[in-house]
Amino acid sequence: MNIVLVAEESAGAQTLKTLIDSNAQVVAVLTSAIDDDRGAISGLAGRSGIRVLPAELVRDPSLADELYALETDILLNVYSLYVVSREILEAPRIGSFNLHPGPLPQYAGLLAPSWAIYNGEREHGVTLHWMEPEIDTGAVVYETSFPIGDGDTGISVSLACVRLGVPLLFRLLEDAQSDARSIPATPQDLALRRYYRNAPPHGGRLIWGLPAQEIARFVRACDYFPFTSPWGHPRAMLGETEIAVLKASPSELSCDAPPGTVGPWSTIDAVPVATGDRWLLVHLLKIAGARRRAHEVLEAGARLHDGLPASNGGRG
Repeated sequence: MNIVLVAEESAGAQTLKTLIDSNAQVVAVLTSAIDDDRGAISGLAGRSGIRVLPAELVRDPSLADELYALETDILLNVYSLYVVSREILEAPRIGSFNLHPGPLPQYAGLLAPSWAIYNGEREHGVTLHWMEPEIDTGAVVYETSFPIGDGDTGISVSLACVRLGVPLLFRLLEDAQSDARSIPATPQDLALRRYYRNAPPHGGRLIWGLPAQEIARFVRACDYFPFTSPWGHPRAMLGETEIAVLKASPSELSCDAPPGTVGPWSTIDAVPVATGDRWLLVHLLKIAGARRRAHEVLEAGARLHDGLPASNGGRG
């Protein structure tokens, strides 16, 4: 069975490694960063004698001729963000399949793990689905779910999606090998579809008048440490200085101070900042690229604001 893999990120690298270790017939890999030291996937493919092509070729209908020539049975799309042309989707003999790091149809689009945390979901999931020209609309092959805890971050939920998602790909390949007609195809209820884009909430600004729980979820949703956050980190202004909040947690204490007001603190572990309902405990900041403990920067009585003009919805 001939497999073409379109892959990015650690999920794509893990998928390729497992395919190679299992002696699967990978006839081509499409990925970004094929000419520099970031190309972990291309390097792995090259060392294994697998042809490597630029990922953006999936947008070119003429690539379908190449897939026919390779006698492609299955195309697997693992975390690549390029929209695949219809001609390429239709070229594999069995079909084209996408691994999506979120439950469908409720979390179509980009950065589903971060959006799920921000929205306060208590459960998330990963979905393997047939690919159609419209993004994340194809029938579901397999899906699985897992809980989101109060301590989960963007990176922890993303890693859970990889850990639970990659086995779904190999379950698909087993089904295809034994009887391709047995591959499930459960239609999505597109009336429930929500599509998320990659721009962060509030333009990446902290709106101090929001509830403390929501602000804390925003901070956790942006936390991909030690990797770069795709949303950056929630930003606020302290006077003329921009700061980013890296770690924060909600307290149980209500507050009546104006949102953004720094309260008195008695421990260096957390500095309270007033929100729309409770004190938010701020632990770690970033200023001018340097990570700083909150108590080193914030003084009681200071006022943080979002830095947005009132006409753009600035509050707090």
